[in-house]
Amino acid sequence: MDHETQQLKKRLQELADRSARRQSWTFSEFLNLNEQSVLRTIPPWELAAPYRLWGGYEGAERVVACFGSEDLCGYMQDPPIVCVKAEPLSRKFADPLSHRDVLGALMSLGIRREVTGDILLQDNCAYMLCLESMADYIASQLEQIRHTSVRCTVDAQVPEGVTPEPKGAAFVIASERLDAAVAAVYKLSRGESQKLFTQEKVFINGKCTTRSADMPAPGDVISVRGFGRFIYDGVERETKKGRLRVLVRLYPG
Repeated sequence: MDHETQQLKKRLQELADRSARRQSWTFSEFLNLNEQSVLRTIPPWELAAPYRLWGGYEGAERVVACFGSEDLCGYMQDPPIVCVKAEPLSRKFADPLSHRDVLGALMSLGIRREVTGDILLQDNCAYMLCLESMADYIASQLEQIRHTSVRCTVDAQVPEGVTPEPKGAAFVIASERLDAAVAAVYKLSRGESQKLFTQEKVFINGKCTTRSADMPAPGDVISVRGFGRFIYDGVERETKKGRLRVLVRLYPG
């Protein structure tokens, strides 16, 4: 285990300890897939308090670890996550905004990635999940994304209809292995797919896996860093040539 991973594990355990000691909720900053994987590898008996993960909406990729429970704390508490909407001042002359454009604009303000969550785009508006403590700063300082002037407003949650919905798709694969499914979904060779596993870029339900020969279960969320994520829905039928037609739901992005 490298030093950075050890430090993250220690920090998460300290949050759990503080929750148990004070009998109150504690929250991490936003965790990426690698960091979520580290948390999931910590045995429950090494955490003084239980936890849940939440990123501001169901299916969020970047999430906050919420340490505590109603039994432990005597109450429920939502994590301090809010949504900042950036809207072009003039839609007619606005550039098409991309995820990279929005993230670059946030980073140019000196904002650490750990205090921001997912960035969602709809109708050329950006919806940025962030910690509540950063919302006013982002809303007041973010005035331009790329060449487009924007106005920002803060909402307690992501507006209905903005969160991405996965779209169904079907692929034919030789066998029900993880590397075969990843290769089919992202149009890769089997060798290219297997390389992603050795590079620790594949995650199942937020936990990193290097086991390319494993079989996914229906409902598993498979994330591939640099490519995207999808929900595996299992085998629909076997083809006449003995191959498998499998169903997935792909997240846009």
